[in-house]
Amino acid sequence: MKTTPLLCTLLLYLFAFDQQQTALPHGKFFGVKPDTTAIVEAAKLESFMGARVRIRATIRGKVSKVTKQKGGWFEMGAGNGKTISAHFSRSGISIPSSLAGRYVLVQGVAQKQFIADDGQHFAGDTARGKKQHGVNANRSRRLTFEVEGLMVDK
Repeated sequence: MKTTPLLCTLLLYLFAFDQQQTALPHGKFFGVKPDTTAIVEAAKLESFMGARVRIRATIRGKVSKVTKQKGGWFEMGAGNGKTISAHFSRSGISIPSSLAGRYVLVQGVAQKQFIADDGQHFAGDTARGKKQHGVNANRSRRLTFEVEGLMVDK
């Protein structure tokens, strides 16, 4: 008599676990389906942008972690230890945490974020006690990506 509820609970657990593993098949998309005609690798995005501060592109990369499911906030690896902070332009989209570690195609707007010292330089101010060609001279700008659509690649 007690084995029947135990068996039902076990079967429900296995069914739920099995669906969780196959929840993100290849081709599943969130938001708008990305355009796959011209794809840039995430590691080459910064060099592809060149001197431009903002571009519209479709990139392919690996999601390193999902920082916030609601609103679709996540980080992608950009090569050489750099990351691209990404989020959906529409706040109503939620992404699963199981997206971490998967390769995705992401369409949207990439933007270089200015460092505070750059802003002071453009304003004509200088930080006292710091060298102009010090530690911040070699630090690259941070990349952000405003996502319109995401598709699971593999």
